[in-house]
Amino acid sequence: MAHILPETPPSIVPTEVLKTFKALKKLPDTFFIWHHLAPWVPHAPDFLIITHDQKALLVKVSAASDTEISPAAQMLLINDRCPRLGHQENAVLRGFLDTLELPPDMPLESLVVFPNIRHKDVLESRLKRSPTDPHWAGRELLIGEADLSWEMFLPDRPMERLWLEKLRRAFTPETIVPPSLTTRRPPAEKNIAGLADFLLDYDQEGALKADLELDPDGDQLASDFRLNIVNGVAGSGKTLILLYRLRLLYHLYPHKRFLVLTHNKPLRKDLESRFYRLEGKLPENIEWHTFFSWCHALWPKDQAWGSPVSQTQRAALILQIWESDLQDTALTPYKLQSEIDWIKDQQPLTKARYLKSDRRGRGFGLTLEQRQRLWRAYQAYQADLAQKKALDWGDIPQRLWGWMKKGELTLPSYDAILIDEVQFFAPLWLDLIKRALKPGSGHLFLVADPTQGFLGRKTTWKSMGVDARGRTSQLQRSYRTTQEIMQFATLFYRNRLPDERDADILAPNLLAMPTGAFPQVIQVASAQDEIARVANEVTAFLTGGFPRKDLYILHANHRGAQALIEAINHRLGPHTAMEPKDSYPGNYVRVTTINAGAGLESPIVFLVGLRTLFEEEQSLRLGDDERQEIIEANTRKVFMAATRAGQRLVFTYVGVLPKEFEGLF
Repeated sequence: MAHILPETPPSIVPTEVLKTFKALKKLPDTFFIWHHLAPWVPHAPDFLIITHDQKALLVKVSAASDTEISPAAQMLLINDRCPRLGHQENAVLRGFLDTLELPPDMPLESLVVFPNIRHKDVLESRLKRSPTDPHWAGRELLIGEADLSWEMFLPDRPMERLWLEKLRRAFTPETIVPPSLTTRRPPAEKNIAGLADFLLDYDQEGALKADLELDPDGDQLASDFRLNIVNGVAGSGKTLILLYRLRLLYHLYPHKRFLVLTHNKPLRKDLESRFYRLEGKLPENIEWHTFFSWCHALWPKDQAWGSPVSQTQRAALILQIWESDLQDTALTPYKLQSEIDWIKDQQPLTKARYLKSDRRGRGFGLTLEQRQRLWRAYQAYQADLAQKKALDWGDIPQRLWGWMKKGELTLPSYDAILIDEVQFFAPLWLDLIKRALKPGSGHLFLVADPTQGFLGRKTTWKSMGVDARGRTSQLQRSYRTTQEIMQFATLFYRNRLPDERDADILAPNLLAMPTGAFPQVIQVASAQDEIARVANEVTAFLTGGFPRKDLYILHANHRGAQALIEAINHRLGPHTAMEPKDSYPGNYVRVTTINAGAGLESPIVFLVGLRTLFEEEQSLRLGDDERQEIIEANTRKVFMAATRAGQRLVFTYVGVLPKEFEGLF
């Protein structure tokens, strides 16, 4: 069977194109075939065929019926202004070939297929064909009759690889990645050929084009919605695939309603900005939100929103509850906080359901008595929040769920919801999101790197309420970063978490990755020196000619990020450095926290303030299981942050470097 993209075409394609698609799909696996999908390029061939030996054929499908055929002798008598069989299809193919500006001797053939007309009648209806004109073939070609085969229309020699790539760019513009949307650098040979932008690879394109149907026309779904998942390593193009899929769906179904969700503000603004650069506008039927900004938009007008309590206030309250209710047990404040978070991540639990709930993968077991004590502590925590007329972030989806179940809130209805970095979403979040999909035809598209989030919570797609079987694409090739940076991040991950099963890790393919500078570590004496040294390094990069937007600084905590912004702006002028969650992408040095950094990328990345992460792991108040959980969380944070870098990665560290870093630099 031939390799064909997409594997199933949208049902909106004409019947004749669908017949041709099915015939092409039956060709041997030495054929690689693309079906034209970009609605913003309407005058184009319907199919591009490239064989394993690099022979290329363009195919245009005609909707003409046998009532439109006329013998060639009659054609000579017809006025030139009258429509003639194949005239329009020939014009489309010639116009497309003209845009390629190919050398005269380039081996590329074209073909018009007439699925509704016999081959004999097609030939009789044609005037003389010149060598540069498209071939014609009748319906027998689609069923292999009349000694017709697709091979007979192929050129007699292969096309050079760079020209094939230029042909692909023209035929599948939906897969072109401009340099401004990526940190990648094109190889020298492509620069010479004028091919400065990139194409999605075959696996990326397959994920992009899988199951694009939004109009099922009575097609019975296995569930209430369609589901596609892309699991990918850092830098594998997951976000680009989401954006390009959204663009395709928007053009194929311009009257549908779309929602794009992520978990942090900088990524949401980056997604919106990149889509604007692709499309030139932000359509009103596409909504862009973080999960919590979406919740805020849904919040009933008669209910006060208020700001959730800060992390400092929350920690103090939890400590107070622990001292009052749990101090005489083996349960620690950390375990209490972790259990409160877990409870609020689920559909609302009663005491009876909580006592029987499946907590496998939580990292620590509980006896029945401990569960009862924890539930009382949880209720005391909620009562204290209520007394203060306050809530925490976990209460927001809980309240929306409650109002929805009571009929006091009606969720909006979307035709498609696309979620980036879904590994950071909670089960209850996804439950709410799924209920906002149009029943029977809604489409849910998820992209994730489970290594960064799911594995840390010992969570699986199944426990998230998602049946991923047969709906998942795996992307293991990273395009963002260099071999040295990816090796560093992977070794750091494995050294810190040696017991994690290989089956749980989506391992990157290091083959054919570009090489570059080794990650650099700068040791300093104090936190103040760290801020000053990073400001000096930023000054040196900018003085050396690097654009501000090429520098991305991730600090372990919010206070340190703000101190860095102030230090850089004091030295280099206002607005040199900014917090990306407060501003749309622009030519400034981005400075934010590691927690807010997921999903973004930059040629040069600084990781700052890491000592606070490692000191947290050494606290004497931690039990062994709590310590291991924090080690796992911090390892994933550093792995995620390190793989934001495209070309250079710089660490700063206060004091003696931890043993985990020894030998890695």
